[in-house]
Amino acid sequence: MANLKDLYKSEVAPALREKLGVTNPMLVPRLTKIVINMGFGIVEKDVQKKLVDELAAITGQHPMLCKARKSVSNFKLREGMVVGAKVTLRGDRMYEFLERLTRITLPRIRDFRGIPGRGFDGRGNYTFGLKDQTTFPEIDATQVPVEKGMDITICTTGDDKSARVLLEMLGVPFAGRKNR
Repeated sequence: MANLKDLYKSEVAPALREKLGVTNPMLVPRLTKIVINMGFGIVEKDVQKKLVDELAAITGQHPMLCKARKSVSNFKLREGMVVGAKVTLRGDRMYEFLERLTRITLPRIRDFRGIPGRGFDGRGNYTFGLKDQTTFPEIDATQVPVEKGMDITICTTGDDKSARVLLEMLGVPFAGRKNR
């Protein structure tokens, strides 16, 4: 089975050129990056380390820690406290992650009927969320200290319409027609 990057180059890009009527091959929509963001709020150091290690196992890349910008006394939050982590994937790791997400992880979700089509931002980027990290096969559900969700943003070149066509051709399972 060919990987997703080879599939894009050999089949998807030529089909997109034909379907969208693009004559310049540089104007064919393509993926630029995938950003995975996990906010875990105020947690203990050992739980925080475990969540960061899980995000690293899921993505294959060490996450960047996100710190609080402001202090909020009602939430016992101090400026500079770690409240989340994020990973930006590009190139081969991006295609590998998208392939594992669409072919392995999303089908493992109970009662999965596709991801909603309303997550486009107007500039060709698509964002959706997952409720917990245990749907990824890299994570052992018995060792998870706390279930945390994550936001996944897929950034593309082009507008929303061409980005949706690109993602559909790459195998992203969108929900039925009502979300278009």
